[in-house]
Amino acid sequence: MLWMRDFVFWLSKKKKITNFIGRTGMRLGFARRFIAGETLPDGLRVAAELNAQGLAVSMNHLGENVFSREEAEAACASYEQMLHSLREQKLDANISIKPTHLGLKFAPALCQELTERLVRQAAQWNNFVEVDMEDSPTVDATLDLFEAVRRKYENIGLAIQAYLYRTAHDLERLRPLRPKIRLVKGAYREPASIAFPRKSQVDENYRTLLRYLFANGFFPAIATHDAKMLDFAKQLISRNGVDPNRFEFQMILGVRRDLQQALRTEGHRLRIYVPFGEEWVAYFMRRLAERPANFGFVLRNLLLER
Repeated sequence: MLWMRDFVFWLSKKKKITNFIGRTGMRLGFARRFIAGETLPDGLRVAAELNAQGLAVSMNHLGENVFSREEAEAACASYEQMLHSLREQKLDANISIKPTHLGLKFAPALCQELTERLVRQAAQWNNFVEVDMEDSPTVDATLDLFEAVRRKYENIGLAIQAYLYRTAHDLERLRPLRPKIRLVKGAYREPASIAFPRKSQVDENYRTLLRYLFANGFFPAIATHDAKMLDFAKQLISRNGVDPNRFEFQMILGVRRDLQQALRTEGHRLRIYVPFGEEWVAYFMRRLAERPANFGFVLRNLLLER
């Protein structure tokens, strides 16, 4: 369904469309399928509800591509407040950060300083920081950032995207650190010159990379909503007798809740990515592009508007 993905990415460039979604998404409720809300209390409420169901959480304050120190420091402060609230409410939740939200694009040194501040605080409170991977122009800087911080602190993990040709090499680079790696397929629109254009190719690379993670001492976070990939992962785990404490599954709020329930019923540890914040439209559009079923869900809700 590449045509659907291309169509959604095309829509995401149309200001009238994104403005309309921004105005109506929370009011009509369809955005809340994928976004906890626009405030930290919204995110904490959803995290508590998921914990009550036996699900761990990774919380993300939506935002990216800031270009001033004030914006980057404000983002960092929001994550510090999040860590404090998670500790205060005793929630089973870590935080996920986007490097460009902390200034990666205009001040890598500042981004590293702020990231280290968050990781250090998380370590003091026995918590963990996961670093999201963004679009391809940021990959090298994100790897540099991650390596620099991971050499100082162990409580930091990184997302890696299976649709990029380069990813196997990137994992080889990270192998001495043997960190927690969230293996995702990838949600940004990338050219065929740097990313596998067909789903079958991405799937095959995902399987290859997952084998590599398990064989080389990483802590894999198996982040997929693809039932076939989940079956492959479970077979790999069973065949190799992998310790249940040496991996986890991860999924996104509101996506394939049937598979989420199945994993929990089978006794697997599952962590749900819970985003919140006012800057949710870009994230929301990427979720629509990933699966046609997500797009259909939103259309049905828009047609029901009174």
